[in-house]
Amino acid sequence: MLKSRRGLLAAGLAVAVIGAIGVVSTLNAGAEQIPGASAAATTAAPVAAAPALKPPSKLPWGTRPQQVKRGRNGASSKALKTAGLSVAGPAGRETGAPDEEFAPKGRSNRSTYLRTARTNVVPPEPSAAPSASSSSDDETVSFLYNVGSQAAVSDGAYVNLTINKPKLDKRDYHTLAELAVQSADGNQIVEVGWNVDRVVNGDDDPHLFVYHWVNRETSCYNGCGFVQYSKTVIAGDTLAVDQQKRFGIQFYNDAWWVAYDTEWVGYFPVKLWGDVSFTKTGLVQVFGEVAASSDSPCTEMGNGKTSDDSTSARIGSVAYLNGPDPSVIVRSTSKYYLVAQLSPRTFRYGGPGACATASTSASPTPSS
Repeated sequence: MLKSRRGLLAAGLAVAVIGAIGVVSTLNAGAEQIPGASAAATTAAPVAAAPALKPPSKLPWGTRPQQVKRGRNGASSKALKTAGLSVAGPAGRETGAPDEEFAPKGRSNRSTYLRTARTNVVPPEPSAAPSASSSSDDETVSFLYNVGSQAAVSDGAYVNLTINKPKLDKRDYHTLAELAVQSADGNQIVEVGWNVDRVVNGDDDPHLFVYHWVNRETSCYNGCGFVQYSKTVIAGDTLAVDQQKRFGIQFYNDAWWVAYDTEWVGYFPVKLWGDVSFTKTGLVQVFGEVAASSDSPCTEMGNGKTSDDSTSARIGSVAYLNGPDPSVIVRSTSKYYLVAQLSPRTFRYGGPGACATASTSASPTPSS
């Protein structure tokens, strides 16, 4: 069985697919602005071996890469925001390589979604030690989505995501937002985004993640063939909260390259897909996702605000590289998390989950 560094098992996910319905620039702040930081801590340790491939000279959105401002390992998302920094590694990280983590992950296709899966991972209690034990019995994971999608043949895509810190119920697995580039049949996928996931990250902060699928088979977060390129922004890093950042994926030089903020993070070499030709997108999707212990979870999606609130979480400015004009179609798979389209490229999404919705519905109507 596969085992993550936190001792949480997630091998052998048995899945069931059911038909679905139907930049902020990094501030010039130093590590000294975070208590306990040191100048040496602002840069992660070098990657063990130089990557064999080189990325495009420009990021997907047309600017040249610049190093992000990195905080000390162990800094929280709130501390990063306060200091004007972008990312930080987990406490105790000793190398510049990401840590592979095996945990449930949902998958959205054009007209079908991965609705449930079986896992023997047990969500650790909030603030629990990372060594929480696994269950001997499989549990069912329910996946709920707010999705924007478009059939688009392109060399890649990018999007602006607001980075939030939604509340993750102690019974649930994760809440996230992401960009996914896929083959036309949805079998081959590369993903980048942010997630709140205690199994993967060990805390309640938003973290950068990467993921990929081969023939619809699950892999792992931040590894399973992913090659780290940047020395300052690393898959799995904590992200500053309450900001909007760009996330991108581009095929170049025999690899799917992942970009975040102002840097290339790393890549998935195309050889991971074997004889399958996956060098162009056929479908691009951007979405919020909750993985829960039931289909009516108490976990928040986005920033926990409903999509009719002008301050709710946003997925915006979807763009393609050598592709069509963006025109995403939005939809939701749950009454607890809704979407509101603002333009062909942008929508608001998310919500507080079932418990807050039920509480609101049960509240007495004020007397006049």
